[in-house]
Amino acid sequence: MVAAVGILVLVIGTLLFHFLSPWWLTPLAADWQSLDDTLIITFWITGVVFVVLNGFLIWVVIKYRHRPGLKAHYEPESHKLEWWLTVITTVGVIGMLAPGLWAWHSIVTVPEDAREVEVVGQQWNWSFRFPGEDGVLGQVGIEEMNPANSLGLKADDPAGQDDVLVVSGELHLPLGIPYKFVLRSKDVLHNFTVPEFRVKMDLVPGMTPYVWAKPTVAGRYDILCQELCGIGHFAMRGSVVVEEEAAFDRWLDAYPTFAEVQEMAAPNVAMGQAQFAVCSACHGAQGEGNVLLNAPKLAGQAEWYVQRQLKNFKHGLRGAEPSDAFGMQMAPMAATLADDAAIANVAAYVASLPDFLPPATVQGDSKRGQDFYVTCQACHGAAGQGIWSMSAPRLSRLNDWYLVRQLQNYKQGIRGAHPSDLHGKQMRLVSGVLRDDQSINDTVAYINQL
Repeated sequence: MVAAVGILVLVIGTLLFHFLSPWWLTPLAADWQSLDDTLIITFWITGVVFVVLNGFLIWVVIKYRHRPGLKAHYEPESHKLEWWLTVITTVGVIGMLAPGLWAWHSIVTVPEDAREVEVVGQQWNWSFRFPGEDGVLGQVGIEEMNPANSLGLKADDPAGQDDVLVVSGELHLPLGIPYKFVLRSKDVLHNFTVPEFRVKMDLVPGMTPYVWAKPTVAGRYDILCQELCGIGHFAMRGSVVVEEEAAFDRWLDAYPTFAEVQEMAAPNVAMGQAQFAVCSACHGAQGEGNVLLNAPKLAGQAEWYVQRQLKNFKHGLRGAEPSDAFGMQMAPMAATLADDAAIANVAAYVASLPDFLPPATVQGDSKRGQDFYVTCQACHGAAGQGIWSMSAPRLSRLNDWYLVRQLQNYKQGIRGAHPSDLHGKQMRLVSGVLRDDQSINDTVAYINQL
């Protein structure tokens, strides 16, 4: 009887957990009710089987429990029972399989009026590419990839000249318009998932699989990678914003085409030197930094990273948090740079400054910090040299006091708080491995040795 009661408690507890649990499907935000229906049908069929089989087990335990004088009856086979089990099992399998096949047919059959966008995954970021007026995505090649052409478009392909490049991790889509997501991986296996859209698909290197969806509810949703792709898999986040078409058009117009990127003039280092005069008041004439003014060393940092941070300050992705006092000082300074060309000029000049090793000021257990740095080096490199293809800046030969402050800012949610600062949001997740200030000091002490 104890076994029968235990099984009954298990069944009742399972049913209560299913019907009363707050964890359920995310709100549906795309035209994929059929997938929810398929899942619910599967729940009902497997749920009924679960209750019936365990109910039968309880009945057997009670009816055929041991009693004095009762002997078991051996029946080697029962054709009637076998037929019933075969028929019921067949009906159940068909009930689960048929809706799934119907939904899968819908997933692989893209509507003729669907627009197209390429989703590019890499460790551990998302990028996007829209076809231009010709409606055709240009050819790409791994050999073409570099900091100025991170998506690897082929310069000699006319179809790619009008492609719009969105290298930001944030994708916008117009409300009520179906989109085909063409998926491409730069490195390893990833998976493109927007839980509210329901559909998901692997990004397989060397292949271009696809899925499609029609967004039906405006809002901001997370893009996740649901394929274990390395140590930073959990932090591979992006955002998709569903909005009215007019707002979408304005957003897309703000991004350059591949032809416009190619036509951009090379940065003017001399002009950048003149524009750097404002920066030098705090950061020093040679970008050496000034701890008394809370201005970090700039010399030695990569040109692409300096550009990104200046744009973040200028557009409010960084330095807008009230508790980020030093960031708020930088925001108006970045605003003095009129446009992207001015930012590029200053970044090019900073990259031309001679590098040097600043003095160490942070004390910590570098041996312990080395263990923590194993996570960091997956993006920033074993020598802290930074890896542009992973959007990870250089860490070595920087002011250690500045590294400590930024790690503390990430942990406290001061930096990476803006919803569009996806790299900052990623760092907030990763910085969780450093549980306290001592762990931060230990890690920075190790970086000082690189």
